Amino acid sequence: MSRRARTDDADSREVRRASRMVGLQITIASGALVVVALAVAVLYVLDQLRPAELSEPPKPGEHKIYVDITDALIALAVVGVLAVAVAGVLSVVITQRAVRPLGRALRIQRDFVADAGHELRTPLAVLDARLQVLQRGLPPGDPSAPTVAELRADTRTLIEVVDDLLLAADPEREPAAGPSALAPPVRRAVDAMRLLARDAGVTVSLEADDDAATTVPPAGVQRCATALLDNAIAHSPAGSTVAVTVRRDGRDAVLTVADRGPGIQGIDPARIFDRFARATEQPGGRTRASFGIGLSLVREVAVRHGGDVRVASTGPDGTVLEMRIPAA
Repeated sequence: MSRRARTDDADSREVRRASRMVGLQITIASGALVVVALAVAVLYVLDQLRPAELSEPPKPGEHKIYVDITDALIALAVVGVLAVAVAGVLSVVITQRAVRPLGRALRIQRDFVADAGHELRTPLAVLDARLQVLQRGLPPGDPSAPTVAELRADTRTLIEVVDDLLLAADPEREPAAGPSALAPPVRRAVDAMRLLARDAGVTVSLEADDDAATTVPPAGVQRCATALLDNAIAHSPAGSTVAVTVRRDGRDAVLTVADRGPGIQGIDPARIFDRFARATEQPGGRTRASFGIGLSLVREVAVRHGGDVRVASTGPDGTVLEMRIPAA
């Protein structure tokens, strides 16, 4: 089965599952309303029931219709059951039509990520090959050798990121990952982001527990750490420090990034992980183009592996973002 076919099947299952859940909830709500309506009707009938009136002759011009209470209750129950059944069927049909555009949007998003990732892999592989040739051609003791080695490492990191994006577009292809330490990919992200931090006059510190391990692929961990650091550096005033901590907390491996910025303002802190969400630019922060995607990718990676990311605290003294993922 092709990748696109597998993706379509996964998206179709998600859409059907969502429509069934919404339809079930609407059916339950409709059933509750019908039960309440029936209960009110029964109470009204019982309240109006006057056995003594059966023996009274009708007054002039008055007409009476006598209905057996048992038959009336049975009729009301049958009508209620039919109403619930019809409401359930209609809710499922309407819900399926309502969520169908969401399924198409999800397929378009996955296809775009997969196509973009596939197109990037070849140029990155060529770039890595050229850097390898350059690295081999350098004479011993060349002062540019460390820089070329760092460029090769960055290129390999980009290739791993693209591979991780391809797996995110087609989660069913993601192989079961073995336990790996959380600290090394976080350390690589910190080393890479120190260049941006230095330009912004910000210091990045790292305190890592090497015993913290997880089954999240190292490339995914590095992506998350890079996005969290990028966000923290962007909102940190010059001369401040961004503190990165890796630790084990019970059954979770925890990555914490704390800055000394002015805090999250202009947006609900719970919404900063939404796609395209951006907080208000604050004085002292590093001004640059931001599209509100980095933190949403962090949440996608964390949730995909059974974890989550949250704002642990925010205020005038800074913001602390915390990502928790199951420990291996």
